[in-house]
Amino acid sequence: MRIISYNVNGIRAALKKGLLDWMKTDPADVICLQETKAHKDNVAHEQITDLGYYDYWYSAQKKGYSGVAVFSKVEPSNVVYGTGHKVSDDEGRVLQLDFGDVRLINAYFPSGTTGELRQSFKYEWLEGFFNYLEKLKQTHPKLILCGDYNIAHKEIDIHNPKGNVKTSGFLPEERAWMDKLFTNGWVDAFRVIRPEPHRYSWWSQRFPSVRAQNKGWRIDYINVTEPLKNTIKDAEIYPDVKHSDHCPVYLEIDV
Repeated sequence: MRIISYNVNGIRAALKKGLLDWMKTDPADVICLQETKAHKDNVAHEQITDLGYYDYWYSAQKKGYSGVAVFSKVEPSNVVYGTGHKVSDDEGRVLQLDFGDVRLINAYFPSGTTGELRQSFKYEWLEGFFNYLEKLKQTHPKLILCGDYNIAHKEIDIHNPKGNVKTSGFLPEERAWMDKLFTNGWVDAFRVIRPEPHRYSWWSQRFPSVRAQNKGWRIDYINVTEPLKNTIKDAEIYPDVKHSDHCPVYLEIDV
């Protein structure tokens, strides 16, 4: 199974920038999008299903905000919308699909960049989501968690670690959450295959030149639980795909 995770920063804007043409190249069997900023009825989604994808959408109640979607060439055996955490579900942050005994979770983690209130919400969300995953592992040991985590885990995952120690997305508490994830049965799938530095998936739009200079952050992940570690075949990041301030991240596993 070939999986893409991609924060498109508005699917309608991304479609205008050629997202559909890129999808026609068959980049993956399953494409998980975050920050769709649209409801299914507001998008010409027939163009997506015409490519052979089943499409599943979980949008925020607030129009033009957040939201996730999954396009899959393999029909899932089960689809779960949300996690039961009302505030998170109202923002359309988590969509889950079962493929046999493997559950794929597409999640758009909150950002704390707009101020203290949202940073506090981010911490609350992270704690609740971790507990949710811990419970889920008991019934679904084979999990794939892809999405925009809005956290750069280690210094290797950010171009300027010293200059960002007080920046949301690289705060000690956020990085500690990632530590906790990876010491509780999760694997950084990209790093299993790609240990090299300077591999990023997001670049600030405030400074247009930073993408060309590759001054970015790796905040998009496709991680797996330990029972799937030995099924990892390949992992990649595609910085040359440019429909968003993020780029797609890729994982191939043998299921």
